[in-house]
Amino acid sequence: MKILKKLLLFLVIIIAVPLIVALFVKKDYAVEREIVINQPKSVVFDYIKFLKNQNNYSKWNKLDPNMKKTYKGTDGTVGFVYAWESKEKNVGVGEQEIINIAEGSRIDMKLRFKVPFEAQDDAYMTTDSLGDNQTKVKWGFKGAFPYPFNLFGLFMDMDKNVGGDLQTGLENLKAVLEK
Repeated sequence: MKILKKLLLFLVIIIAVPLIVALFVKKDYAVEREIVINQPKSVVFDYIKFLKNQNNYSKWNKLDPNMKKTYKGTDGTVGFVYAWESKEKNVGVGEQEIINIAEGSRIDMKLRFKVPFEAQDDAYMTTDSLGDNQTKVKWGFKGAFPYPFNLFGLFMDMDKNVGGDLQTGLENLKAVLEK
């Protein structure tokens, strides 16, 4: 009986400690990268506002050239939805919707991941003119881990993992637009 009580206490501690720690771990994350592209702002923005163009620069789109893609609405306008379905574990299943466009300067998107996990994140791309033929492009993600899954934030470096993919995408974008 004494061993059973100790075992039960041990199990309670093993379960309770992580749940208590999760109460104090931040849930939100934000990742952003930027690059300078040697093209006028209007050229850059007119390219990035079309989600189908991500096929040419997004690291995630390039991971599985055989993924199934579907589109609803008019690309480059609010309400356009691009959905993907892939067996590649780093791509999975989800969709991206244009939720706001500040013409010439910002596009906001909602990402809805379904597989390998369910999540909703906000993404955005902005353009700022640095001169007649130079544009700074920022690409960012914002999201949150729900409790108690926010514990994974202690072990996952979202800035490194997602940020590296954003940077690769921006470098690909630069190469495409500076051809």
